Amino acid sequence: MAAFETGSPAVPGWEHFEHIADVGVRGYGHTLGQAFEMAALAMLSVITDTSTVRARETVRITCEAPNSEFLLADWLNAIVFEMATRKLLFSRFEVTIEDNHLEGVATGEPIDVTRHQPAAEVKGATLSELRVSRSTDNYWLAQCIVDV
Repeated sequence: MAAFETGSPAVPGWEHFEHIADVGVRGYGHTLGQAFEMAALAMLSVITDTSTVRARETVRITCEAPNSEFLLADWLNAIVFEMATRKLLFSRFEVTIEDNHLEGVATGEPIDVTRHQPAAEVKGATLSELRVSRSTDNYWLAQCIVDV
């Protein structure tokens, strides 16, 4: 993981970035886990306004990968899987990462189309523009393109 130069984003925070056909999601954090949490919020924000999603159900997610980039893709894809199979949306995430092993918690509620007004369906995280790195200002960036 190489350090990167950038301006000072809001840390922790997230943003979307442009891509021709899909959507880029980017999370920033003081820790690697926090950057992954923010990337997950960015992904959920493609679907709905996460402030409308209540914290009613908790799902534990575990991932392991050979490096932090693949771990990010696995994490986001595990969230997509849980949303699809449980018919949930999430609004809060907690992540702990140690030696490319992730222990995460996603909290949310069943989808209510009227209240949540989903704008898009995220099919999954891709390896396009996949990047996890630490800034020269000592914060973490986690980003990729999600297929919508």
